[in-house]
Amino acid sequence: MYKDRTIIIGLFTFLMLFSFVQTSEATLWDFIIDLDMQKGSIYPGESVIVTGKVVDQAYKTHRGVEVFIRIGSETTKAFTDPDGIFRGEIKDFEGVPGTYTVNVVASWYGMTGMQNAEIQVKGEPSPITALQKKLATDEAIKYLSSNESDFEKNPIGQTLFKYYHGLLNELLIEQRDAGKPSADQIFLEQQRLISENLRNQAIDEFGPGAGVFDGYKYNDYINNLNPEIKDLVQDQLNYTKNAFEEAQNIRDEIIANGGTYEEARKAYLDRISMPKELLEKFNEEQLERMKENTKNQ
Repeated sequence: MYKDRTIIIGLFTFLMLFSFVQTSEATLWDFIIDLDMQKGSIYPGESVIVTGKVVDQAYKTHRGVEVFIRIGSETTKAFTDPDGIFRGEIKDFEGVPGTYTVNVVASWYGMTGMQNAEIQVKGEPSPITALQKKLATDEAIKYLSSNESDFEKNPIGQTLFKYYHGLLNELLIEQRDAGKPSADQIFLEQQRLISENLRNQAIDEFGPGAGVFDGYKYNDYINNLNPEIKDLVQDQLNYTKNAFEEAQNIRDEIIANGGTYEEARKAYLDRISMPKELLEKFNEEQLERMKENTKNQ
């Protein structure tokens, strides 16, 4: 009786220990897969090569065992040779940077085996791109295009439905936050608007025009200039006069064609705004022309 009691206690202890082992770890597969990842890390766009050997529990090899390899949403197949060796390749793997699980399943006449490994895709991870990759799989599309009521009697389906819809919400939040301007961008835009408003206000208050380019005051000013720069100044004044006249014509044309006053005003201001680089280029051209005239005299 003592012996029987010892056996019962031993069996009970074994069952207690076995109950703490995860199901995936407790499964006794028909095949044992010895994986060999040729590269533990790659860059996006490189090929992933998975090799290994498949044996049964008696360490016997079998020819023609189908080996299914999956990384993310990419899959490929391979078959074992007489020595149980297989080689599978996923070409140009475009996974985003991060860690991926390599799932390998071997099957042959009802016998099955499974093994996992990890591979690292180098580079800076991009949360938005990673979420987009997950949501682009056939499984994700299936659950995103379904109703939750379709899985009332399917607890796994309900879980996956909530999982993929949760990922979709994360993606929407990521995209919304990515579109928000930074504090520096907001400050610069505010300063730009303040500067533009002050410029427009000054133009409205003083109402600058093309100026007066004739009359005795104009003639006195031109006649009293240094002869060496007289022609250059006259050319500059004419350039300014022409710019204002063109701006006025542009403004009037926009209004005549049904444009708004604001559109006409903006076009007018854009035309009379002369960048420093433009004025410098104009001066260089005029000085060059004056030198050529001096040579020809």
